[in-house]
Amino acid sequence: MTATLARPREGAATGRRPGAARRRRPAPYLFVLPALLLFGVFKIYPICWSFLLSLHRTVDGKEQFAGADNYTRLLHDPLFWTALKNTGAILAVQVPVMLALATGLAVSLNSRLLRGRSVFRMGFFLPMVTGLVAYGIIFSVLLNKDYGLVNWVLGLFGAGPVPWLTDPLWAKVSLGLALTWHYTGYNAVILLARLQTIPGELYDAAAVDGAGAWGAFRHVTLPGLRPALLLTTVMSTIGTLQLFDEPFILTGGGPDNATLTIGVYLYQNAFKYFDFGYASAIAYALAVLIAVLGLIQFKALGDEK
Repeated sequence: MTATLARPREGAATGRRPGAARRRRPAPYLFVLPALLLFGVFKIYPICWSFLLSLHRTVDGKEQFAGADNYTRLLHDPLFWTALKNTGAILAVQVPVMLALATGLAVSLNSRLLRGRSVFRMGFFLPMVTGLVAYGIIFSVLLNKDYGLVNWVLGLFGAGPVPWLTDPLWAKVSLGLALTWHYTGYNAVILLARLQTIPGELYDAAAVDGAGAWGAFRHVTLPGLRPALLLTTVMSTIGTLQLFDEPFILTGGGPDNATLTIGVYLYQNAFKYFDFGYASAIAYALAVLIAVLGLIQFKALGDEK
């Protein structure tokens, strides 16, 4: 006769009541609820409301449904294309120069021949701690044509005053200098952190194979920095496309719209002309542009599998 083993009741071994394991405890959700409420009120709601605004236009102080008219208006707005061209020029020129300087700076700070590396790291990172408005005002004073320190120093060498902020070309140069000063050290610290994770054995192997300093940099350092370069490139792209504080404080988008960026143009439409529908359309066009460029950069610089 075969003995039949009785199946233990659910929860008998653990001492729990049946179905207790499947019950959801409310405490974790209660702890997360304040963060979700704040995120919904200050993030989700403004994003959704902004999209609804982009489908309306203000006529005689009243909002009227306009459909895609604001987005169609973008295509025929010369100021929008001027702002896009200026932003693209900064992205194409200043960002590569800044990242190249940051890479060289990171390699230099990682050198064993450099003493007091911690002091140099802190010194190059300090500009990032400076507030955007504060350093914008500082640069506007330094680059002033009449009483700026930069022109005073150039005058000691016999050079005439440079219209840093009043000439279209020099205004773009001034904006690029300010951005490079502020963000190069920050990107260098990110690259340095990644650089310190590259095994030294790879450099030893490269030296055994006869690679010089340039060969080791090209075949060991750059491939090792690839994830950090991707991160800094994407972050710099997003920051440049959203650029507002520096051109607004230094030049106000001038002279002759030479430094008008998408961020400044969005601000002007929203808070100078109170055309919130069109400003929201600009914001969504900018978001799509950032997403597209981000995907392209991930495809180009991401890990190859």
